[in-house]
Amino acid sequence: MFEILDRRTSLTGNQLKILAAAIIGDALEFFDYFLIGFVLAFLIGPWKLTFGQSATVLMSSGIGAIIGAYSWGWLADRVGRRKVFIGTVLNFSIATGLLYFTPDNGWVYLSVMRFFVGLGVGGLYCVDLPLVQEFMPSSKRGWVGGLVTCVIPLGTGLGAVLGASVGSGDWRLLFAIGVLPAVLVLLVRLWVPESPRWLCRQGRYEEARKSLAWALQMDPSALPMPTAADAGPIIKSNWLDLFKYPRSLLVSWLGNAGAQTGVYGITLWVPSLFVLLLKVTPQEAAKMMILLTVFGFVGRISFAYFSELMGRRNAGGLLGFGAGVLTIVAGYNYDTTIMGVSAFWLILAVGYFFADGGFAIVGPYGAEVWPSHLRTSGMGSAYGFGGIGKIIGPVGLALIVGSGNYLKPDVPLPQIPLAFIYLGCWFLMAGAVYYFFGLETRGKSIEQIDRELAETAGLSTAATAVRRA
Repeated sequence: MFEILDRRTSLTGNQLKILAAAIIGDALEFFDYFLIGFVLAFLIGPWKLTFGQSATVLMSSGIGAIIGAYSWGWLADRVGRRKVFIGTVLNFSIATGLLYFTPDNGWVYLSVMRFFVGLGVGGLYCVDLPLVQEFMPSSKRGWVGGLVTCVIPLGTGLGAVLGASVGSGDWRLLFAIGVLPAVLVLLVRLWVPESPRWLCRQGRYEEARKSLAWALQMDPSALPMPTAADAGPIIKSNWLDLFKYPRSLLVSWLGNAGAQTGVYGITLWVPSLFVLLLKVTPQEAAKMMILLTVFGFVGRISFAYFSELMGRRNAGGLLGFGAGVLTIVAGYNYDTTIMGVSAFWLILAVGYFFADGGFAIVGPYGAEVWPSHLRTSGMGSAYGFGGIGKIIGPVGLALIVGSGNYLKPDVPLPQIPLAFIYLGCWFLMAGAVYYFFGLETRGKSIEQIDRELAETAGLSTAATAVRRA
């Protein structure tokens, strides 16, 4: 049945609806997630926060994202993609809205509620990409998967625009706006059916046929009734089965860890660093972030195209090496100018083309390297393991600079170059892992990837069952 899907060379209106729901979801979830970077720029002065306290606020959502990625990802393999999609949106939207009630000097409350924001964000990212991929033909999977992530910088950019627009005492309004993504639940309920591949693996063949027929805008009777040969034998997912695929673990876990440590360390700290190092106001810092998000958006579109042009491995290597080198160069130029303009700002913007743009590879590829019955569990585990970077990225910079130092526009900090070497090396590790150890998935159907993974893992029984069915 899925061979009919793979022969398609264009997307139907209903497939575009699924894609749109995922795109809107990603944009709004990361709008909620990165709001804290702009809010923190307003609080560092009035609350007299230290680097250590600020790092605690920033890393708390990372801890939540780790747990959310593992738990929601596992649940999506057990109960379905659609239910988990809805649950995660409600999770992070409500938690962001509750941040409106943050008391003055309440950095502990801020940290606790940010944990729950991260819980939902980590979950949604691990379910919406696999859901979209399972509705798409092989020839479009890399491009479409990358396209879903392209709007994430727009979510960050929206936060930058709003951060530049509100007064210093109105920062709570940013969190109130963060409730709006809950409206996405209505779109999901109207537009997005359950994944036909997930239904097929549960033995719910008639429902799978109806789901795919809806996506292709065909009469269900025009599609053959699926069997185990279409999506593999019925297998109940077991989280421990992830360890039967060591290469998938290596590539997806370390690739995510390197990319997330670098990009979250930069993104969460940069608005505050602009205030500290460049002596600008929080509103001006938010405006400066708009340039970075523009480069990130262009980078994501480019890397979505690169994933099909040069393959996942080469594109992954390019993101890691490009981001790593430019991050280190930016750190060494934190106090220099080019024709009166901050070199730190300009180099970081170009680096964002690779650092943030490369997530058009990191996310979709992190799902592709896992077999179908473990796809969201595998991607969730990779994103969760990489979520360590949401902690060690911002905390690592704070420790290098001095966690007890107060964040105040004083003198430039000489430890900044070392902190950016630290972040840049994480990008370089990701590039090396993708380029030297990656599994090439370009142009392969999901079923072909499943067979190859089964063979490399030595799962002869499963492979034989697929062939016989």
